[in-house]
Order: sequence, then structure tokens, then C-alpha cells
Amino acid sequence: MSEPTIERRLEKRLILMTRDGAMGERLQAQLPPEWQLHQVTDLDELGPWNEILLYRFLLLDLDEIEAFDPLDVIRMLRMEYQINLPVFCFGGDQDIQDEMRLARADRFFGRDEMIEKLPEFVRQYDW
Repeated sequence: MSEPTIERRLEKRLILMTRDGAMGERLQAQLPPEWQLHQVTDLDELGPWNEILLYRFLLLDLDEIEAFDPLDVIRMLRMEYQINLPVFCFGGDQDIQDEMRLARADRFFGRDEMIEKLPEFVRQYDW
């Protein structure tokens, strides 16, 4: 396994897990040019666990239960990979939010609220 370079570690990248192309476009519009948004429906699309470590945070659509199981995503991150990547969830009902909270997701927002909060997250993780 090759070591990531310092340059790769400093890349400003985030993960968006959704099939919703319009949501992806709205979020992308909120990002400064140096930030990269990677929209996927499966963490395996990003590569092995050590590649996921290079991302600053994950935005997880709780309404995408037909594309992926949000609980499986958070369990894979937290238990299998043992990665404490910040996970910001949006959408979903109270039941899935409660389950995700128990599985150690970090914060929960409405869809429009996520768009509004993204610049704040970018500032927080812009190291």
C-alpha cells in the first residue's frame, strides 16, 4: 500500500452520498473552487478505507434508502473501517435519524438547511 503524499492529504474534498443530481448541483454551487465534491452511492467507489481517510467530511442523504442503506454506510465507516469522519445527514424521517444517531452520525439537517450549512462546514474543515 502506497502512502498518500502531503499534497493528497491537503486536498479539500468531501463526499456526497445521494443519487439526487439536483442536490449535488446545489451543493457544488456553494463550494469554493478549491473544494472537490465526490458524489457516490457506494463507499467502495472511493477506493479502500485509507482513501476515505483523505476526505474532510461526508454528507449523507437519508432519503436514498433505495440506492443504499444509510445505516450500513455509517456502520461501515465507524465499525468496519473505524473512521471518525464527520457525517452530516440530511433528509429522512425521525425514525431513521434516531437510528443514525445511535450509530454515531454527527448532525442532522433538512435538505435546504444542508445547502445553507455547507459554507460553515467548509470554513470549519478548511485547514
